[in-house]
Amino acid sequence: MKKIESFEDLDVYQKLVELHLEINELSLEFPKFEMYELGSQIRRCSNSAPANLAEGWSNKHINIYIEGVNRAQSEVQETKHHLYVCFRKGYLKEDKYREYKSRCDECGKMLKGLERSLESKAL
Repeated sequence: MKKIESFEDLDVYQKLVELHLEINELSLEFPKFEMYELGSQIRRCSNSAPANLAEGWSNKHINIYIEGVNRAQSEVQETKHHLYVCFRKGYLKEDKYREYKSRCDECGKMLKGLERSLESKAL
């Protein structure tokens, strides 16, 4: 088991960053009128998930870090919503939509595991 010395060492953080970078690229292919609507929304929420993990990392109060993990979970759910809208609007093919959704679900499970781990330390 590898030692976690920084939020950057968290597998879920790395997966969320990679997902954000791919979604960012995808959003740049949207029609021009979507660049500041759906494009901006999906770029911001997909970036907010790993950012919330980073923000809470150095807090000495575990409950505040758990709150950051919960906010990251919410941002993952928002990202899934925007991906669904992208799919329904035809900006994303079904196979790619299912792949992104699956990766979001995986990250959600990892965040839930991190939350449980932190809660056990808070007791």
